[in-house]
This record gives sequence, structure tokens and C-alpha cells, in this order.
Amino acid sequence: MTETRELIIIGGGPAGYTAALYAARANLQPLVVEGFNWGGQLMVTSDVENYPGYPDGIMGPEMMAEFRRQAERFGAEFVTDDVTRVDFSERPFRVVVDKDEYRAQSVIVATGASARWLGLPCEQHFQGRGLSACATCDGAFFKERELVVVGGGDSAFEEANFLTRYASKVTLVHRRDEFRASQIMIDRARANPKVEFITNAVVDNIVGNGKVEGVVLRDTRNGETWEFKTDGVFVAIGHDPNTALFVEQLDHDEHGYLVTKPGSTETNIPGVFAAGDVQDHVYRQAVTAAGSGCMAALDAERYLAALEGHPGTALTAQV
Repeated sequence: MTETRELIIIGGGPAGYTAALYAARANLQPLVVEGFNWGGQLMVTSDVENYPGYPDGIMGPEMMAEFRRQAERFGAEFVTDDVTRVDFSERPFRVVVDKDEYRAQSVIVATGASARWLGLPCEQHFQGRGLSACATCDGAFFKERELVVVGGGDSAFEEANFLTRYASKVTLVHRRDEFRASQIMIDRARANPKVEFITNAVVDNIVGNGKVEGVVLRDTRNGETWEFKTDGVFVAIGHDPNTALFVEQLDHDEHGYLVTKPGSTETNIPGVFAAGDVQDHVYRQAVTAAGSGCMAALDAERYLAALEGHPGTALTAQV
């Protein structure tokens, strides 16, 4: 048996750390179970140039370390381990980490989402060195370069069109000769003079000396392989929300993203909130994740203040 805390935050990325900062300043003494891979997707991002307050840019891991340090300064506690089980069926809620059990009156789920990669052994080596899964995050680093986008859905076409703002040429590689993207997205890409297509092909390997210099493509019809020169590879085959622990208890959409009530971060269980990419499959930016982390902390504070006998806090008066 352990003490019952007011708030547990599950996940250590922009959403989780921002929620921890606001909650800690409100004297909620949040416990953040940040996971072994704390920091989220920004831990594999090199320079971040589009987050407000960093005019000269900042390395993704450095920014996440600063988020964490700021929350810790105000009293947030951290457990660098992965949650293995949750029980939201009764109060206080239970959050299990290996053999340890923690209890809380409220919980914020901020476990994020993971980009789908190609499954190549070399991918980890090239991440941040020309390989990316976010055109909005990294496209500006490839001005006047030739790029490859892998995928055939709306996300791939959207990223290909977006990257033409910077790149001299974008080649979209897809395993079939038919695309899953909507017709309007296909028409827009075909009308873009900077976008070219290689269909019936998959990426078998990424090559380069320290950074991406090319890809090895394989024809899906006859197995023929060839090397295609490129300065960068953007994988756009989707994201998976990290919600396996929660889908049996929390409402979610067909893709596994947690569903929150319009205009709030509330889930279908009162006292359980969701923030960041775990419930956002549209924007998926660090700044929007941080904003929803703030919202979740405010929502949790109001929920706790409404509990019978709870003293409430001054969180809603803070900026």
C-alpha cells in the first residue's frame, strides 16, 4: 500500500513535462512516470527551430532536458520506468510500474505516439542525419536539396508537397502503383513540378557516409534493386499512438488515439485526462503537445478542486 497522490502523469515528453510544470507550481506534487525513453520523439530530433523562445534553435534532447528540469524545479517527482498496468475502474486510480503500485485521485495520460519506420537496421544511425518522420519539423534543413518521401497516403502526399517549399526536388516512393491518398492530394502533387514518383518500389536500405546520401530501391514486381541518390529521406507511413495500456478502459478512435471531450482533455472516465500526441493525430507538434499538457493540468486541478473536501489550488490564476 502506498499513499494516494493527487496527480500522476504518465509520459515524459512535451505534454507530460508541461503538465508536470503547471501541476507542480500549483502544489499538486505530481508524480511523473516518464518511461525509459523519456523525452518523446524530440529525443531523435536534431535541431528544433520552430519552438517559440529559441530563436537560434536548440537540440531536441537538450530542450526536453530543460522541460524536465523546469518541472523538477517546482517539485515534480520522476520515475524513469515504464508503466506496466493501470486500473481506472475504481478510485483512487492505480498505476503499476513493475512491482510498485502508485495511487492517485487523477491521472494525465501523455504517452505520445511513435512514428512508423521502415524496419531497416540502419534507421537509428541515420535519424537526425538526413532521415526524418516529420517534414514540418525538419524540412527547413533541406533547402535546395533532393529528397525522398516514402508512403502512399495523405500524410505522404502532404509531406511531399510541403517539402517542395524548401527542396529542389521531392521523389515520392510507394510500394504499389495505386495510392491510398485522397484524389485531391494526388492531383495537387501531380501538378507540382517539383514532385516526381517512383511506384512499385520499396526502400531496402539507406546509404551514406555519416549522413544520408542515397537509398537502395527494390522493384516489388521483379525484385530488381538499384541505388537512388538523395540528400534526405522522410518516412510518412503513419504513426501509432502509445495507448496499448489504456484502450480497454478509455474511449479511443479506430486508430487507437484516445478520445477527449470537445474543448477539454477529459476522457470518458472523470479524473483521467489525455494530452499530446496520444490524442492528437492532426497537428503532432511539440508546441501543440505542450499546450494540451497545460490544458490537462488545468483540467486536473479543476477536477481535484471540485472533489468534496479538496482545498483547491491557485493554478487557474497562473499564466
